[in-house]
Amino acid sequence: MKNVFLKGCVVVLAGVLMASCGKEKSNPAPVKPDTSDNGGGTSESKYLTLAKETNSFIRSTLLTPFGNYKISNETTLNTAYEWYNASQIYADAAMVAVGEESYRASMDKTITWMSNMWDKNDPNGGYFAASNLDGSGAGGDKYVDDNGLTGMIYLDAYDITTGDKKEQYLNSAKGCANWLMHSGLWDDTYGGGFWWSTGKQNKPTQSNALAMQLFLRLYKITGETYYRDWAVSVNNWLNSKMYDSNTGLYIWMIDGPGTGTKHAEIFTYDNAIVLEAYLIWKDAMNDNSYLAKAQAIGNAMNKTLWDKGYNVYIFNTKDIRVTPAWCGWGSQAMIKLYEADGNTAWLSYAKGNIDAINNVLRSTATKGYYQFAGLNGAGRYTNMEGVDQAWMQRLQAMLSKYK
Repeated sequence: MKNVFLKGCVVVLAGVLMASCGKEKSNPAPVKPDTSDNGGGTSESKYLTLAKETNSFIRSTLLTPFGNYKISNETTLNTAYEWYNASQIYADAAMVAVGEESYRASMDKTITWMSNMWDKNDPNGGYFAASNLDGSGAGGDKYVDDNGLTGMIYLDAYDITTGDKKEQYLNSAKGCANWLMHSGLWDDTYGGGFWWSTGKQNKPTQSNALAMQLFLRLYKITGETYYRDWAVSVNNWLNSKMYDSNTGLYIWMIDGPGTGTKHAEIFTYDNAIVLEAYLIWKDAMNDNSYLAKAQAIGNAMNKTLWDKGYNVYIFNTKDIRVTPAWCGWGSQAMIKLYEADGNTAWLSYAKGNIDAINNVLRSTATKGYYQFAGLNGAGRYTNMEGVDQAWMQRLQAMLSKYK
């Protein structure tokens, strides 16, 4: 999932603001609750309207005749990224979930297209990271985070589907989990954990936490104990190797020879993913103590990763910028926390973050989202990545249920 970030690190990290976020010991000031009427008393949430406008940009700028999506508004490459397309499925599923049934057709069509990226020469399958736009030429490395997230996305589609397709989407999620379990990417290096990809560059929090999410959901649905056992192993590794007791959050990754080097940067979306995994754990394992663990991560995120001046989640503790998908993931976690415990403070953080992203990164002309900017909009990129459009469509559809 850090495909673009890590593979293109020279581009993404050039000129980044390296100042510390200045973590404080005191709790952050609360975000004021929203009391607006969603735009003058109209029957449709303003956030659902924004989600629809973003989807119009996606369809006019990124959609291909094959039912999948280009990388960005600026690319001339004949290339599709796996997790960009999977994220658009996620976005369309969110629209269906709030009653916008017309988005089901595009969701189903992109799921069908995704079969082009599945490794048909490996008995365990697995999704490649990229292919040509027409689906040909898929190859190269396969990523744990891509496959873990895609499995979770298929279960989102499963949740809103009936009939034969419901079983199909469950089986597709099982296929992603099967590849994870048999990929050989979990080994004893650094005491366990999944490698990021078949290239075995590093072992990051987000790849492992996404795998844990998928194993937990499949355990709850199927009752198969091997999913539970995998989830327990991942959770134990994350807490023994990646947990930072000073912040109550999880660090970026481990790499290097021997016992490895820990990279202590803390990312918003890494911790949002762990938070969501713990909410799933609560339900799958019938263990309410994991709600308290998820709440603790939420509070820690709002202490360390929330910028009080701009009311937004930062990219990470060494790169104080804003980006739609990776910062926006914090809003998804906060919405899910609100759904779990009913505390409206979480919802206020979710909304504040989305509002800030809209203010800094949304084009008023095209309704698309730029990839990166400083918290005040300085240094804003000109490219609009497909994954960012998908996530802003999804997040605003989710928020529209409540705001």
